[in-house]
Amino acid sequence: MSKRVAAVVSVGLVAGLASACGGGGSSSSSSDTIKVAYQKYGTFTQMDDLMQKVKKDFESTHKGVTVQLVPIQATEGDYYTKLALMNKSASTAPDVMYEDTFQVKSDVKAGYLAPMDDYLAKWSDWSQFYDNAKQAGLGDDGKTYGVSMGTDTRALWYNKELFAKAGLQVPWQPKTWADILTAAKTIKAKLPGVIPFNIYSGKAQGEGATMQGFEMLLYGTKDTLYDASSKKWIAGSQGFKDSLGFLGNVFSQGLAPTPEQSLDKNIGTTIATEWLPQGKLAIDLNGSWQSGTWIEGGSKPWPEWSTVMGQAAMPTQDGQDPGSTSMSGGWTLAMGSKSKNKQAAFDFISTALNKDNSMAYDIAASQIAVRKDVSEDPSYDKANPSFAFFSSLVKVTHFRPATADYPKISNDIQVAMESVMTSQQTPEQAASTYDQALEGIVGPDNVTKQ
Repeated sequence: MSKRVAAVVSVGLVAGLASACGGGGSSSSSSDTIKVAYQKYGTFTQMDDLMQKVKKDFESTHKGVTVQLVPIQATEGDYYTKLALMNKSASTAPDVMYEDTFQVKSDVKAGYLAPMDDYLAKWSDWSQFYDNAKQAGLGDDGKTYGVSMGTDTRALWYNKELFAKAGLQVPWQPKTWADILTAAKTIKAKLPGVIPFNIYSGKAQGEGATMQGFEMLLYGTKDTLYDASSKKWIAGSQGFKDSLGFLGNVFSQGLAPTPEQSLDKNIGTTIATEWLPQGKLAIDLNGSWQSGTWIEGGSKPWPEWSTVMGQAAMPTQDGQDPGSTSMSGGWTLAMGSKSKNKQAAFDFISTALNKDNSMAYDIAASQIAVRKDVSEDPSYDKANPSFAFFSSLVKVTHFRPATADYPKISNDIQVAMESVMTSQQTPEQAASTYDQALEGIVGPDNVTKQ
């Protein structure tokens, strides 16, 4: 496993830290209380389990210091908003934060995060993290603002029993986008009442729509969002239009959930706890973490998942090399810039991400490990039958552009997706609207047109 994990992190994991809202109690102005903010929503309860354990461990070794946990019950988009609001005031800002990787540089720019280099230099466990995984929490200044908890890949989950009933071959590995549409159309014709294919789309799904949906298409074309060599964003690409075109076909042909269902913020929970286990959805474009809901100890155990559900790599548009594609991200723990007790904040982070806690979390949340001693432990590799497949995708995976502007650009991608899925714009019109918005965000000099 270690070589596969080293490959995924070496491509360039970006990292961030997150936080949330709400939660009364002691404020960060008190140095004997540290506030820890994280997401707890739907089927994602593994982080809360970890934080509850670490709180007990930490308080037993740090007498006089209290950990105030602030679990945020919110979707990703609402969670990021609440994080920003929380960080604006010293009285509410968390000492330790959990956040999606793509937010890190914008949060550093906003002044929410504190560098941890001095603390990391004294932490012996830091040497266990893959060298390039350490880039996960880097800011533009080269300092480290977050420590990676794990990474992931994305692919097609499909119900083998439904495929067999529809007369489709199992195992299934589509070679082109057209193959996915063909399978979805067959499901629709042969199995009325079954949703053929889910692809996340629209503003309600936030970054999930951009990364699990649009970018899984775009990075399977000949185009990308950003030219790293020239440090310019790309406008007018055929791949962008084709990706929106595929999305439009899926929705206009009734191969996906209805737009109303797709724009429900809770659809991810519905898919994991109802549609897939109950045989109501045939194909789901989703992440390696999906099985974390179904394993023993998950929020919705499904003992049969490993025999019912198959996994297939997402093919490139026309089957061109390398034949398949994926996207990788990850989450980190980071230290708040307004913390009054940064040593305690770092001690909490180092406790949460020691070997034992990292192993437990990576297995429970179906994460690809970023610690060498975890990824090389036989018990990790044996814990989940899907780990080997999803780790094998690291050789074809891609990462989101690591810029402070990316969150704003992602939002406009979601707008384009939603306008196409609801038939408000054609793919060409939506792409043109996006191009205009892109120039407004980064400036014409930072855009290259194709």
